[in-house]
Amino acid sequence: MRLLIYAWEFTLLIVVAGNSLAIASMKTAIRHTTTIDSTKKTATVKTILFLGNSLSAGYGLDPDQAFPARIQEKIDSLKWNFRVVNAGLSGETSSGGWRRVDWLLKNRVDIFVLELGGNDGLRGITLDLTKKNLQAIIDRVEAKYPAVKIVIAGMQVPPNLGQEYAWQFRALFAELAKKNNALLIPFLLEGVGGEPKLNLPDGIHPTAAGHRIVAKNVWTILLPLLKTMRG
Repeated sequence: MRLLIYAWEFTLLIVVAGNSLAIASMKTAIRHTTTIDSTKKTATVKTILFLGNSLSAGYGLDPDQAFPARIQEKIDSLKWNFRVVNAGLSGETSSGGWRRVDWLLKNRVDIFVLELGGNDGLRGITLDLTKKNLQAIIDRVEAKYPAVKIVIAGMQVPPNLGQEYAWQFRALFAELAKKNNALLIPFLLEGVGGEPKLNLPDGIHPTAAGHRIVAKNVWTILLPLLKTMRG
C-alpha cells in the first residue's frame, strides 16, 4: 500500500550577510512517500533521517525534487522498507542543527545522514566550532540510538576565505567520519557544484537536474548500507 507521511516545518526569517546556502521565510510542507509491503508489520520499517540545510530542503524547488525525495524513490523502486524523513532547513548551521536534534530524535532513527556545515563555511565560522557542533550532534544521536548508522556528507567551500581554511574545511568531514566510524560522502555536490546549468541563478543551490546527480552521489554510499539492513 502507499503511505504518505507529511512533516510540516516552520522556518524563521533568516537574514545573512553575503553568500549563504539558504535565506528563506516560509511554511514548508514536505511530503515523504514510501511503499510498504502490506504483508509485513509496519514496525519493520526503518527510518533514514536527513539533518541538513537548504540542500536537503530543496531550496527553490518542490520538496519532491530534492535529493532526499529522490533517495526515497530509489528505495521504493526496490520495494524496501525504509522511510526517508527530510529535516532539511533553509539557512541551517551546525549550531542550529545541534539545537534541533533532540526534537528530531523523538522518533526512532536507524540511519542518520548529517548534511550540515556548508553555511558555517560560507560565513567563515571557526572550524573548531563547526567540528565541535557536528561531533556533539553525532554523540547525541548515538546516545539516543546506539545501533544507529551514521553517514556524513562532505562539503567544500570556495577559497575566498583563504586556501588553508578551504583545505581544513574539506578535511573536517573526513576526520569526523574516521573518528566516528561513519560512512562518508566525499563531496555531496560532486558533478554539480560550479556547473551553471545544474544550479539555480544564485549559483549555490542545485536545480532539479542537479538534485538527481546529488542523489546519485548519496546513493552510491547509502546503497551498500541499505543492503545490509533491509532484512
